Amino acid sequence: MLAALASGTTVVRGFLRSADCVSLLDAVSGLGASYDFDGDLLRIRGTGGGLRAPTGTLDMGNSGTGLRLLAGLLAGQPFTSEMTGDASLRSRPMRRIQEPLARMGAQVELLGEGGCAPVRITGGRLRGIEYTPPVASAQVKSCVLLAGLFAEGVTTVVEPVPTRDHTERLLTAMGVPVHTEGTRVWVSGFGSQGPRLTGREWLVPGDFSSAAFWIVAAAATPGARVEVQGVGLNPRRDALLGVLTRMGASITVEEHPNAAACERLGTVRVEGRTLQAVEVGGPAIADLIDELPLVAVAAALARGRTVIRDAGELRVKESDRIHSVVDNLRRFGVNAAERPDGLVVEGAAEIRGHVAIDSYGDHRIPMAMTVLALSAAGPVRLDGIACVNKSYPEFWDDLRKVGAYAE
Repeated sequence: MLAALASGTTVVRGFLRSADCVSLLDAVSGLGASYDFDGDLLRIRGTGGGLRAPTGTLDMGNSGTGLRLLAGLLAGQPFTSEMTGDASLRSRPMRRIQEPLARMGAQVELLGEGGCAPVRITGGRLRGIEYTPPVASAQVKSCVLLAGLFAEGVTTVVEPVPTRDHTERLLTAMGVPVHTEGTRVWVSGFGSQGPRLTGREWLVPGDFSSAAFWIVAAAATPGARVEVQGVGLNPRRDALLGVLTRMGASITVEEHPNAAACERLGTVRVEGRTLQAVEVGGPAIADLIDELPLVAVAAALARGRTVIRDAGELRVKESDRIHSVVDNLRRFGVNAAERPDGLVVEGAAEIRGHVAIDSYGDHRIPMAMTVLALSAAGPVRLDGIACVNKSYPEFWDDLRKVGAYAE
């Protein structure tokens, strides 16, 4: 999105060609940017700040992040645009972005039932606001900050707890001052013309959420070892490492600074141990939210009773992840129970084989349950696995690299 705003060409190394990312590329193409791939390089030719009105509805596929963040940019544009997505995306809450963008001066219509997509945005002159999201959300924060680039005055987000800061890092690297003080994050707007950005070269670190599957697989298998290289180590993304360490896994991290990344990255080495149950909750949940299905899998292989709480946000992901995780754990014979804001897992039971797993159309569920299937007493069938392409199309190839077999 920032490359689409910039002047000149942006070169990206390490771009993940997942369905979500390609949906966003197609969306910014509909707004006047263009892109092409050259081997593992992605080149994006920007608009120099002159996004154009799309000729049709922008299809965001299954990308809730893409839709919510792009809404921030569109709120500052002098035209009307509309975004939609697949059935899953059209079931996710969008009032959380409607409220702050409307306060800033944009017209945001939620055309789906229950305050969901499609979303129609008529942009215009925006004014800076101070906004406190009712739920900690990096997506909402980024949406508001991106809209703030086109506002008059200062736009401030006061977070309930700090959330991941990729947007702030990218803006800073492109020359846009972003200020942080405690849980307050703010930008000074550039008015309706927006910021003047210039294309540059970027290195995208390996996705920690993808690496997490192999990290947990090794951590929960006594004697197993895995090394993941070039993975992102943003301190608001790698909280899983701390949870696994508390559970008893042996984990070492070696950083490899790279100026083109604007993020911490490095190598993670894991040695498996017999894991012990833990309690997970509080402010750490915001940094763990995507990895909580994997925490539940680790809990199923650990000794004792693991409790995950303060994670009600899992109810409104691509699936109701509290329900979909508990249902699938039970299929494996694991004693697991739902709570309104989390789940309880009794570990160290035998993991049944010869069971069928339901993906619920949610990319993280079949991948997490594949990690548990590695410890099952027999083969496991996973249904509806096409959703994995949303975030990790190479997952099945990488599964074979760690010695497992899938057909």
